Amino acid sequence: MDTENPLSTVWPLPVRGEPFRRADAESLRRMDAISAATACAKLHTMGITRTAVQGPTALEAGSRVVGSALTLQFMPQREDIASGHGQEYIERDTALWAVLETVQPGDVLVVQAWGSAFTGCFGDMLVRYFKRRGGAGIVVDGRIRDAARVRRLGVPIWCTGTTPHYASQTDLFPWAYDVPVSAGGVLCLPGDVVVADDDGAVIVPAAKAPELIQDAEDHEDWESFSRMRLEQGARLSDYYPLSANSRAEYELWRDSQPKLPAQ
Repeated sequence: MDTENPLSTVWPLPVRGEPFRRADAESLRRMDAISAATACAKLHTMGITRTAVQGPTALEAGSRVVGSALTLQFMPQREDIASGHGQEYIERDTALWAVLETVQPGDVLVVQAWGSAFTGCFGDMLVRYFKRRGGAGIVVDGRIRDAARVRRLGVPIWCTGTTPHYASQTDLFPWAYDVPVSAGGVLCLPGDVVVADDDGAVIVPAAKAPELIQDAEDHEDWESFSRMRLEQGARLSDYYPLSANSRAEYELWRDSQPKLPAQ
């Protein structure tokens, strides 16, 4: 762990984790066609069962994002170490400001906020800065503020609601970044892949992404085929999931489809 610009003589803050590798652009491009539901289901079959972030929902219906995880951790306030009860200007020296200076295009910021109903982790100014640096989306197991202005910024956000409080006004304090976090009961490491849509946010372990992509692309493909057959009047039990016969029919259909040129 590294620390910089200490805020406390009891425990140096903010804490910064070790350097990490972001998810590669090709994996993110291929993951873009995979839904959160498919990612979650496929990871389950691969033995990774706790991937769906519980609590946060899309601030705006229809939101979707795929990106490399950047992490921020809040911790409970303790007045002898760190507190924002006096005023919010102290936040400019915390992990909250620091992590925003590390945002790269395509990052999804995953925030551990313990489901707090009283901590507005991000407001208009911070989300505006996140967007200007190229951030792709935010998943926070807590709340935001300045909801109307934030919605107009168009940044995809998953959160548990809104509050008028600023980030360190009540129970939590920005503690660390680039560290493992627990968001909605799910472990997220820096550099994991985040897939989020109207069904919620799913954390894909970085090392599992290649296998997931290969498996999920086939899954998304045969579901499109099954959807088409059901719309044409086929029996559900014949096409969802595929039987041996409908699998063979699907593979013939798949192989007959025109191939898109490689990008």
